Amino acid sequence: MPVWASVVMAAGKGSRMKSKLPKVLHKLAGKPLIEHVLDAITGLGIERPLVILGHGRELVEEKIGSRVQVVMQAEQLGTGHALMQALPYLKGVDNVLVLSGDQPLLQAETLQALWRLHEAEDSSATVLTAMLHDPCGYGRVIKDKNQLLKIVEEKDATVEERRIQEINTGTYCFKVNALKEALAQIKPQNAQGEYYLTDVFSHFLEKGKKVLTFRTDDPIEAIGINSRRQLAEAEAILKDRILRYWMDEGVTITDPASTFIEAGVKLTQDVTLLPFTMLRGATRIEEDAVIGPHVLLDSCTCHQGCQISHTVARDAVIGPASNVGPFAYLRPGTHLEEKVKVGDFVEIKNSFIGKGSKIPHLSYIGDASVGNSVNIGAGTITCNYDGVSKHSTRIGDQAFIGSNTNLVAPLEIGAGAMTGAGSTVTRNVPDHALVVERSQQVVKENWQNRRKK
Repeated sequence: MPVWASVVMAAGKGSRMKSKLPKVLHKLAGKPLIEHVLDAITGLGIERPLVILGHGRELVEEKIGSRVQVVMQAEQLGTGHALMQALPYLKGVDNVLVLSGDQPLLQAETLQALWRLHEAEDSSATVLTAMLHDPCGYGRVIKDKNQLLKIVEEKDATVEERRIQEINTGTYCFKVNALKEALAQIKPQNAQGEYYLTDVFSHFLEKGKKVLTFRTDDPIEAIGINSRRQLAEAEAILKDRILRYWMDEGVTITDPASTFIEAGVKLTQDVTLLPFTMLRGATRIEEDAVIGPHVLLDSCTCHQGCQISHTVARDAVIGPASNVGPFAYLRPGTHLEEKVKVGDFVEIKNSFIGKGSKIPHLSYIGDASVGNSVNIGAGTITCNYDGVSKHSTRIGDQAFIGSNTNLVAPLEIGAGAMTGAGSTVTRNVPDHALVVERSQQVVKENWQNRRKK
């Protein structure tokens, strides 16, 4: 079997993005552009994945270094020069797939088809092309059937050639030996003083080598990201692609126009997403869950049958058949067990809430462990921070916390215990005890009239 490598070109600065961040690290549907490209080639059976880095190397390598071998292009002298830097890493490799790190809409099926044609036809090079309604700015592909005759850059094209709508996408397969020979022949004979990779095709054709084209059925895949506008356009395309995929997988999305799902999200059939729902990061949602309206979930796990509305949650676990919202805020480390109720204007942070417990409204629970079947009254807060350190609160099963209770941590409330409304509790409470902490009520009759006189 032939040995394959892949080379992703990601050394450019991307000056039109006008950003301190390397272009390939700008996010699309929650993932950096380059990760979309790497995802597309995962599973192709490539033995040696390479990425060529230059500008912002440390930032990019930190993000993707575990997935690929990094090749450094110290000076950015063109795409041909970039590929020259990868040649020492291609020893023992028969074929190489070359891609751009800023083309995140390429799909694995297209690359697989390109690869198969290249191998089946024993081609020296195979060019991925696309038909564009407006090909302005792209190199035009001139061919006889699927045999490449030449690639003409727009600035060099005749009027007739500019009418051609088939363009070069910048994605190629090469035989490595043929590529090495051709790269040795190209020269920086242009105003920029750069080595253009497309110059290798003239060498191939002069030598009578077979160079084929493969046209993608979806011209959207050819889109490269060079500006913030193009990033936004690609976001809309990928958003639609993701929504259609999940609807085809059995997810109900009542208003796709107001629903946003990032690429790393996983859903199951019979999930329902209501309007103005945003699912981000590594969020996982199980069947029969109803999410929305107006919900943002970031890297949350939502178990079967839970219902969440008008809520923001990050790095939280929502248990089966739990009900959250409206207007709840679940911060990182929140874990709700089965059939938990979290109501309006409740904030929970780094806390475990046991099965069947209720926090209906107007409460803050932080750094706490709440048992099963606990009822926490309105206005309850855990006073978990003393100005220096965070402290924990433990509440036993079936405890009843009266409205407007302050629980001053570190503190333990025993199983079945009760706190009186308005209490500030500073010491541990035994199981099944009642604690009431209030100053004596004083009533001075007719006080207002006397004060006025």
